[in-house]
Amino acid sequence: MAPEAHVMGLFADETAAAGAVEGIKGSRWRLLRTHSPIPSRRLAEAVGVKKSPVGWFTLAGGIIGFFTGFLLAAFTAARWGLIVSGKPVVALVPFFIVGFEFTILFAVFGNVVGLILQTGLPRYRDLETYDPRLSGDQYGVVAACDAAERPALEAFFTGQGATALRAFAGEDEAGRKAHGLSHA
Repeated sequence: MAPEAHVMGLFADETAAAGAVEGIKGSRWRLLRTHSPIPSRRLAEAVGVKKSPVGWFTLAGGIIGFFTGFLLAAFTAARWGLIVSGKPVVALVPFFIVGFEFTILFAVFGNVVGLILQTGLPRYRDLETYDPRLSGDQYGVVAACDAAERPALEAFFTGQGATALRAFAGEDEAGRKAHGLSHA
């Protein structure tokens, strides 16, 4: 396989960046990633981002939390052998309050765990493709191509309205397999 080059085009507005993403999707080049200073629905639609499964982690954490809190309170009340004067030892209303509090706590834990797992944090390998302007007012689109096609990809980005270009040395397939990045 020929050596690979990575080129990032910096765009002043999201419409131009989304247009570049659409153009890359229908070409011989491969879209690697996009950078945005703010959440951009237009850019997400162009990339084809699916709904995040982090909400399912939050739901699972909340359900586990409710039952954990309720059962902890019930177990504690039953274990202590409190004198309740004929009332039920496991009273539903007060224990639902404990269950609710544990629901919130465990839902937050589930959300954080889901976020970390789904985003693959911490990710140190893609830091060379980051530009500080992407946190300010620029949108970035990073694409891969064969090293011989790099001028054509740069011309494409310029034609789409890129205000600046950055080129990076890409990895060949052997380097991708060594880092566990091969999709083959």
